[in-house]
Amino acid sequence: MSPDTLLKFALAVFGTILLLVYPLAVVWPSGWAWHAGAPHDSQYFMMIVGVYATLGVFLLLAARDPQAYRSVIWFTVWSSIVHGAIMAVQSMPAEHRGHLMGDVPALFLVAGVLGGLLMWSDRGEQPQPGSTSRSTAAATATAAARSAS
Repeated sequence: MSPDTLLKFALAVFGTILLLVYPLAVVWPSGWAWHAGAPHDSQYFMMIVGVYATLGVFLLLAARDPQAYRSVIWFTVWSSIVHGAIMAVQSMPAEHRGHLMGDVPALFLVAGVLGGLLMWSDRGEQPQPGSTSRSTAAATATAAARSAS
């Protein structure tokens, strides 16, 4: 299976999971919700659900053409690393340790899989005869600008 196909699959899976953050908190609150009570009782949690659902939609869009959504994918990678690191530290008190087996590793998994597959996909991308890659096009434009001056 090609890296691009795997990347598309991973984007579709993670995009779908992000749309399911609310149901995950209902089923497994100790791993996904940071407050006591029903998920809808927390304004903070509902805001997180809205942000992640929106990101989920964009990851589903990215699954169609990952190269066109590279910035969205890299945002997902780096924001997942930062969010996971902060949550790992905040999970140290006993009442929050369930997150170390729930949303914390999930964020690092998303970052590792998407970042790794995007880099692997980039390496496997070969320019087709008659087309130019971005770096070739940039080098051509730079050379043309130098010769014009």
